[in-house]
Amino acid sequence: MTKQKLLIVDDEAPLREMLSDYLLMHGFDVRSVADGAGMHTELDRFGPDLVILDVNLVGESGYDLAREIAKQSRAGILMLTAVGDLPHRLEGLAAGADDYMAKPFEPRELLARVRSVIRRLGEEERTPENRIRFGGCILDMDGRTMVDPDGADVQLTSMEFDLLCVFARHPRQILSRDQLCRLAHNRDLEPGDRSIDIRITRLRKKFESEPDTPTVLVTVRGEGYVYEPAYDEARRR
Repeated sequence: MTKQKLLIVDDEAPLREMLSDYLLMHGFDVRSVADGAGMHTELDRFGPDLVILDVNLVGESGYDLAREIAKQSRAGILMLTAVGDLPHRLEGLAAGADDYMAKPFEPRELLARVRSVIRRLGEEERTPENRIRFGGCILDMDGRTMVDPDGADVQLTSMEFDLLCVFARHPRQILSRDQLCRLAHNRDLEPGDRSIDIRITRLRKKFESEPDTPTVLVTVRGEGYVYEPAYDEARRR
């Protein structure tokens, strides 16, 4: 069986060595580099399935490197950072990351995240573009249906379906309530109208593993909502 290839990009030599040894022990083909120049070389020569990328490299931005990976390679991206709050995580996801992990971390959790991202990327290659994953459920945009992990129908109203389609077409993009109302329902949101919030609360109960702490449709305080497909997949598994 072909080993999956991992490329570690981090300027901390002890961390690179520890991660390399740990991931090699768990059956991966691993290479590591300290900077963007080494990363570009290995992207061409090694062809990794997943890049484990530090955000704060000396003199370089991991966010910029993530954008370059997306242009140069089909590899997945797992970003590592000392700052794990929502704005930084959203910036990483917007740059093309498939998951985001704060330092310090437990190696076993990193291993689980690595396996999850690789598994999800494999599933995406087999999933038609009109079939979008929300948590454990699949939305069929052509058939106007949603099914749960067991294949059972998830009941959606027409307005709930239209709202999900908007999120599906704008992954990792913060959308205000006004934008959501115009895009989903072709009308402006009236002052005091909380219908978008109510629909999102109902939708979360249908596919979020923990609706009170959502990871798929995330609230961005003072701005709106964002659909985070990659982060949810890693958390869900």
